Amino acid sequence: MSTPDLTAALAATHDIWMRTNDLLTQALAGHRLTPATFQALWALDPDEQPPSMKVMAERLYCNAPNLTFITGQLVERGLVERAVDPQDRRSRVMVLTPEGRRVRAELLRTALEVTPLAALSGEELRSLTALLGRVARPA
Repeated sequence: MSTPDLTAALAATHDIWMRTNDLLTQALAGHRLTPATFQALWALDPDEQPPSMKVMAERLYCNAPNLTFITGQLVERGLVERAVDPQDRRSRVMVLTPEGRRVRAELLRTALEVTPLAALSGEELRSLTALLGRVARPA
């Protein structure tokens, strides 16, 4: 891929992400959340086992002190709890509270409604997802 093509693809991806965050601002403010705390909620899949703090730091591409700060905000708002990892008692996991599950679901619905990607057809979204899946880190 040529540099101009790669630059254009990266710029478009960044623009879509930033516009989606901007359009979510009011919904996030209603829950006293920031884009960073929303990203942490997004990374907590309620259908999976609660992730360790180490796994969460990897998912969010941040260091331990930053994750501790974000987690503290979510705990303060009653959206997550820190719990002892049943697999490794030396480790902590992040667990969504019932309120955290509700807020997460609400904000994900809002994100899906406001994202510029919602203008694409189902076929276009499947194509885009396949292309992005080729370069995205596996979940």
